[in-house]
Parts: sequence; C-alpha cells; structure tokens
Amino acid sequence: MAAQLGPPAAAIRAHEEMFAYWNSLKAGAPAPTRREIDPGHMKRLLPTVSLVDVLRGDGLDYRVRLAGTGLYNVYGREITGRTLAEIYNSAAAEYWRHELGKVVQERKPGVGVHSLAWRGASHLSIVWIRLPLVSEAGDVNMILGYDAVVGMGAISSGIRPAPGAAAAA
Repeated sequence: MAAQLGPPAAAIRAHEEMFAYWNSLKAGAPAPTRREIDPGHMKRLLPTVSLVDVLRGDGLDYRVRLAGTGLYNVYGREITGRTLAEIYNSAAAEYWRHELGKVVQERKPGVGVHSLAWRGASHLSIVWIRLPLVSEAGDVNMILGYDAVVGMGAISSGIRPAPGAAAAA
C-alpha cells in the first residue's frame, strides 16, 4: 500500500527561503544578476541548487552550468555542463524548455511539480522553483533553480494474511 506523502513542510519552507533571498537582491529591478548571488547565504539549500545558462541562437536552449551534489541522486549522474537534450528524454526536455522559456520571456519566477517517471521513478516528483537572473543589459541570461524531491512511500499497514490463507484460496 502506498500513500501520497506530498511536499513536506521543509520543502515548502526551502522554496520560500530561496524566493525571499532572490527577491531581496532585486532592489527594484526585475531580477538580480548572477554576481549578486552569494552561495554563503543559501548554504543549507546548495545540495539541490542549480544554475542554468540561457543559450540564444535559433531559439532558446539551456545548459546546466552548476548542479548541486544532491541532484546527482535525482538524475543518477552528473548533469553539470549538459544541455536539456543530454539530460532528459524528449518529452521531459520539452517540458523544461517550455517552463524555462516562460521564466526567460516573462522575467518572472516559475514554480511547479515535475514527475520523475522519465527516469523510471514514477512514484517521485520534484517540486521546483526557477528564478531569473539578468545580465548587465537586463536580459535573462541565467536561471537559479532549487528542487525538492517528494513522492510516494510504502506504508506498512500491519495487516498480514492468516497462516495458510494463501493455500486455502
């Protein structure tokens, strides 16, 4: 038997903490610059923090510049330096292109939940926040991310079949 564990209060607080820190750096601008981010102010969150470069060319693409050590377990490998197509299957890569594109175009934070079914872990999801970072010219050139893994966990009810019940059936 499984029950939805839902996003734990700690994950929600961590998202709020990340957003409050990012928001405190804006100083009236749409978003802070990468230079204003100080990892020392988010030490507790660093294991699942990411920085994603916005690649402009024929449309937008994205490359993970930095992935916290805790993300290795989520993805099952190192994702630093990889593009979305190198990390995800095509459906998951398209999901992230769409979500990150909204952050870039609107210059506003994005929040959501994404299933890890693409990785064979359909019982797990990440609750994510993506925060735009701007260049000196004001274009979104990087995205600050924070992920919390949530999901389904096995729960034992304590109910067991009576001895010999399987043989009688």
